[in-house]
Amino acid sequence: MIYWLLCLVVIILGGCYMYNNHLKQPAATNKTVATTAKSKATSSSSKSQSNMRTPIDWQKSSETVPYPDLSKVKNLWVKVSLKGNRTYLYDGSKLIYTMYSSGGVYQKDAKTGKMKSTTPTGTFYVQAERGDSFYNQELGEGANYYVSWLNHGEYLFHSVPTKADGSYNLKEAAKLGKSTGSHGCIRLSVPDAKWMEQNLPEGTKVVIADN
Repeated sequence: MIYWLLCLVVIILGGCYMYNNHLKQPAATNKTVATTAKSKATSSSSKSQSNMRTPIDWQKSSETVPYPDLSKVKNLWVKVSLKGNRTYLYDGSKLIYTMYSSGGVYQKDAKTGKMKSTTPTGTFYVQAERGDSFYNQELGEGANYYVSWLNHGEYLFHSVPTKADGSYNLKEAAKLGKSTGSHGCIRLSVPDAKWMEQNLPEGTKVVIADN
């Protein structure tokens, strides 16, 4: 009799344990769902970074995958990180492509005494001016595949710089994605600059930031 009573107690206790453990499952599941959502939010950024071409090659595209199909992009905008030496293409909050870039050199501001890039920071918009090449006689420097984003031809996205004879300045090209170096424009690899010149719609928002 005692034996059967002990068996009954064990069965009851086991049932209670399984029931309580079952009640805890939804909380664990919810936590898993939240973690999964967070992972998806950063997956596009991680995916883009994993596609970056290494070592940096100014003669090739920054990523090893095709450029985004803008016909499928609903809310295109561009962010430039001056200190990060990167130019990011976004569709809303989703990062869709990353380009190696180099912005304006940092110089001491006479008014503040702080280091400031020769590239203006803020929010701008792509303008109508664009073309296959230019040369600035005053600066002794040119570039290929340009598109304006401020002052109608003064501040541009363009390729790494060219010399007077049209050849690329290899010393300056080597800075791409590694340090600033321009007079204020945003330098890109040759294929990236060409794609921007041919595909970046007029009116696209461009955000230039230090970081």
